[in-house]
Amino acid sequence: MEAMTNIDYGATGVQEVLQNVAFILSTYTMNCPLDREFGVEPVIDRPITIVKALHSARVVEAINQFEPRATVEAIEITGEAEQGLVRTKVKVTVNGESI
Repeated sequence: MEAMTNIDYGATGVQEVLQNVAFILSTYTMNCPLDREFGVEPVIDRPITIVKALHSARVVEAINQFEPRATVEAIEITGEAEQGLVRTKVKVTVNGESI
């Protein structure tokens, strides 16, 4: 699922959980007006290897806190240090079903 390209306001079950995970991944902390702690805390001004390690930990922490129905199975982080871009791909399990 791409991060927040479409919102299904009637999503339920696994689709709801996946949509919530995508929303968490597309939101940095301090960007949600009524819940400033919601989202993933960005890692800035660090070498790309450290960014990958810290970002992985923060992604797992955010998903565990804000969508406990999803269990993180794997994270793939690619980055372009020169441009300051970090792309995150997360594999989760919902109710024991790997997605």
